Amino acid sequence: MATTWIKHPLAIWTGTENDAAGGIVVDGANIVELISRDGQPSVAIDHVVDASQHVVLPGLINAHHHFYQTLTRAYPDALDKELFQWLKALYPVWACLDEEMMQLSTELASAELLLSGCTTASDHHYLIPTGLEHAIDVQIEATQKMGIRTVLTRGSMSLGEDQGGLPPRHTIQTEQAIIDDSIRLINRYHQPEHGGMTQIALAPCSPFSVTTDLMKETARVAKQHNVMLHTHLCETIDEEAFCLEKFGLRPVDYLEDVGWLHDRTWLAHGIHFNDEEIVRLGAAGIGICHCPSSNMMLASGICRNLELEAAGASVGLGVDGSASNDGSNLVNELRMATYIQRLRYGSANVSHLDAFRWATQGSARNIGRNDIGTLAPGMMADIAMFTLDDIRFSGSHDPLAALVLCGAQQADHVMVNGEWRVKNGALVDVDKHALIARHREAAKRLASKAKQRQ
Repeated sequence: MATTWIKHPLAIWTGTENDAAGGIVVDGANIVELISRDGQPSVAIDHVVDASQHVVLPGLINAHHHFYQTLTRAYPDALDKELFQWLKALYPVWACLDEEMMQLSTELASAELLLSGCTTASDHHYLIPTGLEHAIDVQIEATQKMGIRTVLTRGSMSLGEDQGGLPPRHTIQTEQAIIDDSIRLINRYHQPEHGGMTQIALAPCSPFSVTTDLMKETARVAKQHNVMLHTHLCETIDEEAFCLEKFGLRPVDYLEDVGWLHDRTWLAHGIHFNDEEIVRLGAAGIGICHCPSSNMMLASGICRNLELEAAGASVGLGVDGSASNDGSNLVNELRMATYIQRLRYGSANVSHLDAFRWATQGSARNIGRNDIGTLAPGMMADIAMFTLDDIRFSGSHDPLAALVLCGAQQADHVMVNGEWRVKNGALVDVDKHALIARHREAAKRLASKAKQRQ
């Protein structure tokens, strides 16, 4: 295996207290050494990367996404709506997904994430209409092709409109089919070992789209197979009202009732918790994925990041779906998270360093990983490198602060598992323009199919 010295970065944030001003040494898929400002590597070096014009970070980790939604960005019928009405407008469209659309949307989202400095992504795919029963298999093939590390969640919906749920009947599955497929995917694809490139988690969509029985059985299967659990929770006040009416419980009480209140669970959004619930979530070691752009677009509210962290919860960062964010750019979320959290806590209490932590260590804890999220010996070689040569950075003085505050949009080099997936701002071994063309055609075909079904 070859060794690479990423040498003398302009600035570096490792997520640790260790001096790495002289750079990082990578051997194969692992980081083996941090170099002090005046130090030299202790091992023979095969390749040197001059990082003197680069800000170096641990690879960013996206803890919540819906890849398929790249096909319905800025969709006319869903504009200017809040969550429940937005979902009702889009469920019939998404019900027309097929395997080619699934493949192209996954490749496109992975490409966009990689270009933004993201090296690990969790996707929450819960919509599996007839003909798309192997959606997660398609995603695994596509993400392995793109070279991005993943925690792919086997999502589910089983509570249709006719049963008091939100999704239409033709978008749901039987509970037995969901459980059987969950076990199949874990047995076939889950790589629990240190450095695993593909992992599986189980992820009923939300309290308003699955039954209590499915939540409980999913928790049992996840515990049996030692995989993570994921769902949306407390994204909107509507959800709180639904849980009170349907179950007689607030969402966090419901979560505990179905056996999910523990440290193998992470939740998307987590906005509308009260003080007592935050204490309970922290004590349980729950993870919360903050999705700032999506929360702003749907006017859902602001996650209470600092209180959650103080209580003991992990706070990560996610782009959420590209139909509620209209982008899959994770480095952009660092800026959005910094600013929206300052609205809640004040400028003196939230810095760009908090955003770095949420997008790396916090997200890693969310998804149950202890092998990524920092730059340290023994960690996987997932590294993002950014230049500050765009006009937006001209006149900036603190390189780490500038990356967030001046609005970085794209990484220059990205390494995943010791392999370069982005070099000089371009995807490696991926024809971006051809992918965009095929993806656009798939988006048009999806919209056409949806209109024909109306």
